[in-house]
Amino acid sequence: MTKSAAILVIGDEILSGRTQDTNTNYIARFLTSLGIDLKEARVVGDVEEEIVAALNALRARYDFVFTTGGIGPTHDDITADAVAKAFNVGIGYHPEAYALLEARYPPGEFNDMRKRMARIPHGAALVANAVSGAPGFHLGNVTVMAGVPMVMRAMLEAIAPQLPRGEQVQSITVEAAIPEGAIAPGLAALQKEHKDIAIGSYPFYREGTAAPFGAQLVVRGRDASAVERAALALEDLVRSLGAAPQRVNTADSANGK
Repeated sequence: MTKSAAILVIGDEILSGRTQDTNTNYIARFLTSLGIDLKEARVVGDVEEEIVAALNALRARYDFVFTTGGIGPTHDDITADAVAKAFNVGIGYHPEAYALLEARYPPGEFNDMRKRMARIPHGAALVANAVSGAPGFHLGNVTVMAGVPMVMRAMLEAIAPQLPRGEQVQSITVEAAIPEGAIAPGLAALQKEHKDIAIGSYPFYREGTAAPFGAQLVVRGRDASAVERAALALEDLVRSLGAAPQRVNTADSANGK
């Protein structure tokens, strides 16, 4: 059975626009490569009650939840406490995390704020951080990671061996210089004929080109032959409307539009 996942992005800096969230896209691609379906992504600020509510909702609904942000040394890094509250467990210095962090600082520089990064909910397992040492952690079906993209990616690589592998989604993207409104009725009919395949339409506008308006039409599914059949039918539909379909490199579009 295909496993499902959700992402919970934590931080006022994301909601204010000060920091651009690139982690969601990276995690989505990572999960897709493992055959795990990302079903939902949420963003919440640095408010414990909001983090707890979102986390409890997501972990009850999906097989895996991945959080990013809020596990640093400052006063507003409250993710670990929120996770402990969501799971109704205590929190304290994790001996391994404490020793790991203490060893990274010169004598006298491992202050109380830095020690906060060693506070881990009871019963959680550490997630290694090959970049800066401060670990993430895993509790139940929740994996808690840093918000700094380079560190988050290192943590993902650390947990990759423990995650299940499923059948990957196959994707074919067909691009055409055709307005969405013109192809919409045919797409709806095509979707009804191919119920096990997801068909999406994503318009674009390219200023300065001969045909600036168009759409990328994406066919997705786990049965490669069924995806190919739907893509061929899609190309026929495009031709019937007087446009020329062109397949786009799936490496560029399989996990995007």
